[in-house]
Amino acid sequence: AAPLIGQVMLKLLDENGFGDVSAVGGLTMGADPVATAILHQAAAQGRSIDAFVVRKQAKAHGMGRQVEGPSVVGKRVVVLEDTSTTGGSPLTAAEALVAAGATVVAIATVVDRDTGARQAIEAAGYPYLTAITLGDLGL
Repeated sequence: AAPLIGQVMLKLLDENGFGDVSAVGGLTMGADPVATAILHQAAAQGRSIDAFVVRKQAKAHGMGRQVEGPSVVGKRVVVLEDTSTTGGSPLTAAEALVAAGATVVAIATVVDRDTGARQAIEAAGYPYLTAITLGDLGL
């Protein structure tokens, strides 16, 4: 399903004016496969979109970073999530990315459970994109 998820999410970003972002990612583990799928589909199209990982908190050892991967300093990024419920995870990731010097331009999820994530994310000032909702599935 990864190639399909990459295609769907890349199209979602493009159709909403965010196809020019430098990187995508979010709170590990949910965002990791989605970011990787987008990275690969972008590369297949001759585009360059990096992927990053956001930890819940900075490591206490090593480089002590909360955002891992290519530098996000000064870059336009989209925060990803596989399934959104409350919006807390992508908002946590967005906060860490801003602290790391990124410009978060949107938050995108594969499946929105229709349980308040959109409202929380939009209230925080971020555009919210979703590929599918539980309502779309008749659930």
